[in-house]
Amino acid sequence: MLEKKLVLIDGNSIAYRAFFALPLLNNEKGVHTNAVYGFTMMLMKILEDEKPTHILVAFDAGKTTFRHKTYSEYKGGRQKTPPELSEQFPFIRELLDAFGIPQYELENYEADDIIGTLSKRAEKEGFQVKVISGDKDLTQLCSEKTTVGITRKGITDIEEYTPDHIKEKYGLTPEQIIDMKGLMGDASDNIPGVPGVGEKTAIKLLTEFKSVENLLNSIDQVTGKKLKEKLEEFKEQALMSKELARITTEAPVDFELMEIEYEGLQKDKVIKLFKELAFHSLLDKISGESEAEETEPMEEIEFEIVSNVQSHIFADNNVFYVEVLEDNYHYADIIGFSVVNEKGKFFISVENALKSEAFREWAEDETKKKTVYDAKRSEVVLRHHQIHLKGVEFDFLLASYIINPSESIDDIASIAKRYNFTSVQSDEAFYGKGAKRKIPDEEKLAEHLVRKAAAMEALKEKLELELKENQQYELFKELEMPLSLILADMEYQGVKIDINRLREMGHEINEQLKEIENKIYDLAGEKFNINSPKQLGVILFEKLGLPVMKKTKTGYSTSADVLEKLEHEHEIVREILHYRQLGKLQSTYIEGLLKVVDPKTNKVHTRFNQALTQTGRLSSTDPNLQNIPIRLEEGRKIRQAFIPSEKDWVIFAADYSQIELRVLAHIANDEKLIQAFKEDLDIHTKTAMEVFHVEKEEVTSNMRRHAKAVNFGIVYGISDYGLSQSLGITRKEAAKFIERYLESYPGVKEYMEEIVKDAKQKGYVSTILHRRRYLPEITSRNYNVRSFAERTAMNTPIQGSAADIIKKAMIDMAERLKAEGLKTRLLLQVHDELIFEAPKDEIEKLKEIVPDVMENAVELKVPLKVDYSFGPTWFDAK
Repeated sequence: MLEKKLVLIDGNSIAYRAFFALPLLNNEKGVHTNAVYGFTMMLMKILEDEKPTHILVAFDAGKTTFRHKTYSEYKGGRQKTPPELSEQFPFIRELLDAFGIPQYELENYEADDIIGTLSKRAEKEGFQVKVISGDKDLTQLCSEKTTVGITRKGITDIEEYTPDHIKEKYGLTPEQIIDMKGLMGDASDNIPGVPGVGEKTAIKLLTEFKSVENLLNSIDQVTGKKLKEKLEEFKEQALMSKELARITTEAPVDFELMEIEYEGLQKDKVIKLFKELAFHSLLDKISGESEAEETEPMEEIEFEIVSNVQSHIFADNNVFYVEVLEDNYHYADIIGFSVVNEKGKFFISVENALKSEAFREWAEDETKKKTVYDAKRSEVVLRHHQIHLKGVEFDFLLASYIINPSESIDDIASIAKRYNFTSVQSDEAFYGKGAKRKIPDEEKLAEHLVRKAAAMEALKEKLELELKENQQYELFKELEMPLSLILADMEYQGVKIDINRLREMGHEINEQLKEIENKIYDLAGEKFNINSPKQLGVILFEKLGLPVMKKTKTGYSTSADVLEKLEHEHEIVREILHYRQLGKLQSTYIEGLLKVVDPKTNKVHTRFNQALTQTGRLSSTDPNLQNIPIRLEEGRKIRQAFIPSEKDWVIFAADYSQIELRVLAHIANDEKLIQAFKEDLDIHTKTAMEVFHVEKEEVTSNMRRHAKAVNFGIVYGISDYGLSQSLGITRKEAAKFIERYLESYPGVKEYMEEIVKDAKQKGYVSTILHRRRYLPEITSRNYNVRSFAERTAMNTPIQGSAADIIKKAMIDMAERLKAEGLKTRLLLQVHDELIFEAPKDEIEKLKEIVPDVMENAVELKVPLKVDYSFGPTWFDAK
């Protein structure tokens, strides 16, 4: 008979642990996902390792519990949950539903009490019990039948607590954990304990006196006058603290254990949610698509496999599909072509296509119109075979993306499904996943590729009509379509890398790391593992006595935000922060770049994601050139490795000055902001003057820094929590800053209120070029979900319009370079910056035309301003 095993998970604790253990991740929709991601990783590991027959996730029901009757200050002083975490709880609950895992909360009780009650009930019914939490209080539940797993490093690393482990670690029994908490208290729960009694003293006393009660009855036998006095003075507080720390095992949990039997996850729901949250790496662990899709019969389709490619199979209007399986298509081979037109449906093998002059002529014929899926990718892969794709008039991927950027696009089938077109299979279902992924025989491959082209032909008119109805056809035709071919050219050209300089930098950083390491050891007075949070915590907070800012369940927090607040307390902290920054530079950027340099050309060919972000911004991958940390001098120096690909050429960089704030001034029509930009004032100084009510001469650098954070924070829909974190101030102070800002700029305040109202009415917001972002969550009954949607409504038109402007500037720039007959090439777009390589003798012309083109890309109520510079490397062009 299968052994019954119950797993009980402390939902709030694991969510908090994940949120603070992982960086503040966002998916493509801008939703924060770090807590959900960490929670998911933990959940998948638990299911794999524990194989439970029964499972439940317990949550806290509210702020007050029966313990507040005993001590009204219980859990007092806890900061309000950051909205960046609150907005993730609905996704965590949705995740649990998808995994088929019951969840439960109980008015007046904590998750611990639900877990305590069920663990004891399960023990009596013959279950083995496993409790998972980040809270060591739960170790009091340990028994021969109950093991408590406490998270430590990261999120999936768990320390197993059994009665033997507790004995070995503390010299105590599980029951005595409650006594230990009674004596030492618990700052995170605001349990007072006995002042001056820490963990070591508490353990020593309990080893001798066994319990709080015995100890208090035998105070005369305690050695140490001060300790005796404290125990005498805080007798009642110690007894109360013990009761506060005790987990009840008799909460009125109103269901039977048979009701939480685990029946497995619902694969369709999990896959859908993982795609929505952009958990691509976790998707690979959930095998296959839904069974329904794999077995659903499709209508038969007639097609021809063409062996001798002649011009008669092509027409004036064609759907043309190019299949490349790998993500990084710069180094991938084409595996087949399909063409659908009035003459029929055709599959052409790569070999037959590339040896045919008729195919090449047709592909490069501007008059032969083509509908494609991902024009940029198609152009790049064909360029690797010396074919220039021309005549592209419709891009199925871009059209779908513009119509609804919040829908994830995996392949043609995922778009077709939206329109209830089912005669095409997903690539995942067709090719398989991971180790099972393979290209089938030519007949099957031909049918799959023809079905893709046929789906595009069947749906093209619908997409076109939708774009026109949404006033987005111009955005599609005049902006995104021409941009795709410019980006293709940029990707194909790539950027030259000075390999030797990059290696030199790696060597220099290694030397610096050694120096800083030795300096840290000197300042600490001993050698230790700097990368170990536990060892670092002991050095900083015990040996050097720095103030404890935040504790985790496993000890002292040494996260970046904590260290930044301690920077002025001791020289060692500054050195540790520098050490970490350099370490990341070395591994992520120096070594990372060296891995992706093409050995034949010494170039990197980053891929620009044109159909990914909901704001319309471009992002880049393989390598990501938008995240080089330029605030750090050593990070900026990495740009020294980016050089022109021709002799006697230079790098020319031009970037928009405060484009998002200028867009905000335009959209909000705020008189003060508009005036400030028209007068070319320093906007951060101006904001500091307004917010702090001071004259220009009285603005300090700190005031300007705070004003800058608020200016950009408003653009990104920052919360008081986010602002407090970036400035190292309290949330109350941060909220006051935001309030003062909105008082100073009433047009901005009115814009924020009106755009939310508008979004609630329409269900979406738009940029100045009619790019839409749909926000169905803006009418949600859930406060956290609704609040996130409201912040998104405020910032998307600003960020999206800025993205539209720089895209328009790229198109205008390409046309101007061609019209002027210049050899200058556009290499990169990074945030608000365009980077070119140019012959030295064209620099004077560029100084004139680049600002002219970029500043006149669109007309706003405020002037656009462009700064430019140039030099032998990207670093020098600053």
